[in-house]
Amino acid sequence: MDLESWVTTFLSYAIPLYLLAFAIYVARMFREPRRVPDLVLVVDALSYDLAAFLVILSILLRTPITIPCAIALVLWIYALDIYVAKYLESKELG
Repeated sequence: MDLESWVTTFLSYAIPLYLLAFAIYVARMFREPRRVPDLVLVVDALSYDLAAFLVILSILLRTPITIPCAIALVLWIYALDIYVAKYLESKELG
C-alpha cells in the first residue's frame, strides 16, 4: 500500500468522526444552559473543527486553495475569542 492510498483511506475514516463531532457540538449548543462562556466554548470548538475539516477536505480533494481559507477562519476565531474574553472580563467594547 503506497502512501497516497494510505492517506486517502485515513482521511476517509476521519470525515465521519468530524461529522459526529459537529453533531455533538450542535446538540450541546441547543441543549446546555444558555450561559455565554458555554456558548463561546461550543462555537470555538465547532469553528476549529470546521477549519480542520476544511484542511482534510482540501487534502482529500487535492484543492490547496481551501487551506488559506481555513487559516483565515482560525485567525478570525482567535480574534473573536480575544474580543469576547475582553468583554467578559471588563465589560467594555472595542
